[in-house]
Amino acid sequence: MSAVLEAHDLYRFFHAGDDETLALRGVTLGIDSGEIVAITGPSGSGKSTLLACLAGLDEPDGGMVTVAGHAISRRPEVERAALRARLMGVLFQSRNLLDDFNVGENIAIAQRIAGRHDTRATAELLERLGLVQRGRSLPRTLSGGETARAGLAVALANNPAAILADEQTGELDSETARSIVDLLRERAHGGAAVLVVTHDAAMAANADREIHLHDGSVVE
Repeated sequence: MSAVLEAHDLYRFFHAGDDETLALRGVTLGIDSGEIVAITGPSGSGKSTLLACLAGLDEPDGGMVTVAGHAISRRPEVERAALRARLMGVLFQSRNLLDDFNVGENIAIAQRIAGRHDTRATAELLERLGLVQRGRSLPRTLSGGETARAGLAVALANNPAAILADEQTGELDSETARSIVDLLRERAHGGAAVLVVTHDAAMAANADREIHLHDGSVVE
């Protein structure tokens, strides 16, 4: 059985004047259905660059990314965005909420982009994440923990095959962090492939497997 999310020999270069930085150096990995994988490594090791390439938000200079059997690399941005909306849930540190729309509307917009409309799923997400009373609230009125949970609700709006999260528990209170970890585990049990970039030792310990990056390479 092939992995849900796969990266094959990824390279990513950045240029600043005459200087060249090799952010990813031939990274290959696969994440199976039902698996939670933690990506760890020091600052500057390539974690965020890898996450952006896996999500199709950045194009690798070499190599290929596939999700649920679909190549997401080497496609126009509009095609990558459509695949990302349909097959992936992506949650970055900066969150993924539109400031001018309330929490419920943010979830509905994520569904609409993927061609879905499921009010029951929206209600279930708000209930599961303890946000029923905040469904009509704008992002700027939410606490830090509520913002994290609302962002996760948007990422999960389309029941994605792969979930990618960046540093989701490091700055949260222990109760909120635990609820997010529990929900990610629940989604993995439901068949999703989950990848979390983290500096949090507890989050890494809760993963099924840890992949450590150093200077853009996977360290065994």
